[in-house]
Amino acid sequence: MTEFDRITQNPKIMGGKPTIRGMRVTVGTVVGLIGAGRTVEQVLADYPYLEREDVLQALRYAAWRAEDRELTLTPE
Repeated sequence: MTEFDRITQNPKIMGGKPTIRGMRVTVGTVVGLIGAGRTVEQVLADYPYLEREDVLQALRYAAWRAEDRELTLTPE
């Protein structure tokens, strides 16, 4: 399993969505901004308390989750 030391999940923060270092910034927010055409530098300017590695790890986490798959087991 890949280690994501900057991605946290806590049911008391943002409803348990994956966030950056326990802050109220979700991985989805960061990925959405990049997907909308913002650069890493622009995201960092918008969220000055984030670090470059936070943004990059959010992207890697989203890619990892996109590759994750769920298997449905059926009784034989």
